[in-house]
Amino acid sequence: MRIVFMGTSTFAVPSLEALLGAGHQVLAVVTQPDRPRGRGKHLKAPPVKEAALQHHLPVFQPHRIKDREAINQVIEWDPELIVVAAYGQIIPSEILQYPGYGCINVHASLLPEYRGAAPIQRALMAGEKQVGVTIMYMNEGLDTGDIISQQEISVSDAEDHGRLEARLASVGADLLIRTIADMAAGMAKRIPQDEKMSHYAPRITPGEEKIDWSSPAIEIHNLIRALSPEPAAYFSWEGQKIKVFRSRVVEEQHKESPGQIVAVDSEGFTVQTGSGLLKILEVQRQGKRRMTAGDFLRGVHLRTGGRVD
Repeated sequence: MRIVFMGTSTFAVPSLEALLGAGHQVLAVVTQPDRPRGRGKHLKAPPVKEAALQHHLPVFQPHRIKDREAINQVIEWDPELIVVAAYGQIIPSEILQYPGYGCINVHASLLPEYRGAAPIQRALMAGEKQVGVTIMYMNEGLDTGDIISQQEISVSDAEDHGRLEARLASVGADLLIRTIADMAAGMAKRIPQDEKMSHYAPRITPGEEKIDWSSPAIEIHNLIRALSPEPAAYFSWEGQKIKVFRSRVVEEQHKESPGQIVAVDSEGFTVQTGSGLLKILEVQRQGKRRMTAGDFLRGVHLRTGGRVD
């Protein structure tokens, strides 16, 4: 099938690779412009662009997909189908309505749950045990189009955003290929979403990244894994921002005040929360590399009875 692919983040790369592996003709890849990254703020290409260039595919990076020039370019390629995965811009109706097979989206949730920009992170923050991927027909709403196919997977209590995103990206890529085959054979379903079951998953804001030790231990643990590896939850200690990447809820009872350290050992340190204890297992100081909490403790004066904010 003649396809224009639209995607930006790491999540979208397996879907692009799967289309090529299945023998589809990817006419071009539309992705976001290069952005400044890192301490030096050097321009860095999106992951999808890097993958596309490896396959010698044409790459188009409009600042606004709604601009007339961008719309005309997509139509000029004359795709039979447009596939979208984590692109990051609202696509205008003129593009959505052009291909004969329509415009479909690979979305990392079991719609209508977790519509929006951060479905995986929001699902982890909520402590979901089951998540999944949906392939849907796109319309002008925010992830409101008819569902074509879905696949569900289980999530462990220790799985973080980085690992879960990679798994869902692989599941989504496989589901995408099967779904396109069904579409070509005229067997694809079209199931309207139940608006009463919808949930919105907005982007993570900077204010959500700071750990509130008065929250229950399980909520803090879920926040940490939802934001790991990026942007990472953090706490303050002696004026420094300490990022946290791994933790574990401890099945013990103490009656200290939230934020107080109740135990320290070679593995890490345990903090009293608003309800229960949380053991911190992997951290990063400002200007330093990621390290186990045990290694972190060898270089600082963090002791039982101390506090973190």
